[in-house]
Amino acid sequence: MKIYSITDPAFAPYGKIIEGYDLAPILQALENDTPMPEAGTAYVAEEPAIQNLPAANELAMSLFGGTAAEFGWCNGHNTRLNCLEYHRCSEFNLGTEDFILLLALETDICDGKLDTSNVKAFRVPKGVLIEVYATTLHYAPCHVDPAKGFKTLVVLSKGTNLPLPAFSAKNAEDRMLRACNKWLLAHPDAAEAKDGAYVGLVGENLDIAF
Repeated sequence: MKIYSITDPAFAPYGKIIEGYDLAPILQALENDTPMPEAGTAYVAEEPAIQNLPAANELAMSLFGGTAAEFGWCNGHNTRLNCLEYHRCSEFNLGTEDFILLLALETDICDGKLDTSNVKAFRVPKGVLIEVYATTLHYAPCHVDPAKGFKTLVVLSKGTNLPLPAFSAKNAEDRMLRACNKWLLAHPDAAEAKDGAYVGLVGENLDIAF
């Protein structure tokens, strides 16, 4: 699978690089105050060690225009696609190590399904903050170095990924709702599908290890 750089023009429909901020305190907290699982991935929507930093507050004012944001993380080891999700807001990512994102576009969804042949891989250098647009489907990062794994900042509008209140689905997109502000399409092979997630990915469950 071809892995593009985020400086490649191919990244433009999916997101952009964010510059001009002192990210050192956030990177330090991400490195020192968040755990690395021995296998698989772990996600925390809001991490106090990062959320309470003055640098995070300054960043949130810009990224979300003064509205409430949550600073969390996704850490671990991964090489597979498994699922794709999207939100009604951009997501911002920053890694302590290089990591890879597998991305598609919301416009690639046809009749509630997305063919994984539409997915592209992008390598994000460590220490570079990126915006992933609301119209970009994404999921857990993939590691570059299996010995190091990845530690990735995840910044979203506050309340995203909290448990979904009970509601009655009115249309096909409603059936994709997996958590608050989280629409998810799972591959049939993914654990999420076996746990009741909407199965919306068709084709190969991509694996960057091959």
